[in-house]
Amino acid sequence: MPAGADDVKRPILIILHQERSSAGRVGQILQRKGFALDIRRPALGDELPPTLEGHSGTIVFGGPMSANDEEEFVRREIDWLSVPLLENKPYLGICLGAQMLARNLGGKVAPHHEGMTEIGWYPLKATEAGKALIDWPAMVYHFHREGFDLPVGAELLATGETYPNQAFRYGENAWGIQFHGELTRAMMHRWVVHGAHRFVLPGAQIGKAHLEGRMIHDHHLRTWMENFLELIFLRGGEAAGAPGGQDRG
Repeated sequence: MPAGADDVKRPILIILHQERSSAGRVGQILQRKGFALDIRRPALGDELPPTLEGHSGTIVFGGPMSANDEEEFVRREIDWLSVPLLENKPYLGICLGAQMLARNLGGKVAPHHEGMTEIGWYPLKATEAGKALIDWPAMVYHFHREGFDLPVGAELLATGETYPNQAFRYGENAWGIQFHGELTRAMMHRWVVHGAHRFVLPGAQIGKAHLEGRMIHDHHLRTWMENFLELIFLRGGEAAGAPGGQDRG
């Protein structure tokens, strides 16, 4: 069932993929809205719960691995996504988390056919279905070199030029976004430093463009992120009704 009054004080399960990863701005927004965070890192051996009865929902973040990797924790995590889907609990996948959701639903995850990446700030265009739900930012922040096919039964909410599938909704409560709205300023600085070797990849922007773009575009992305989390975890996506149908991050 959609998140409601009975779920508000239950924690949200946060799935991260590296020891130093953080829920960043998303975690800060959720905590301000009264949610506790249950943070787990399956890549480091943390178990995932067999049910989300004790949670208000879950968010799966990005990571340097691929949804196509054969590591046991990757396969296990993709399979586990059937838990929020079957229980109709709010689920948000960000970058790798969206690609894992696509894989669980039978979609394909792969690099761009010409090897292009999205690393930096890129235009976003909402579909009519997306516009009916929420106002979207015109520019969003990316850090990936794989994308996903739109799963059968999913509804496309936003599209981009290089990777056309940028945001989708499946059923009542499952959402995937290819871009990152969770980065704090400190997180972006770390990504620019530690990910600098990727700035030579096709389509990638240099580090200076990441930081300058933040000054121009981040206010709108931050506002959207807060409103999007409100839609998923407090309003349950009910504003416009549910559609039909059952990174690399």
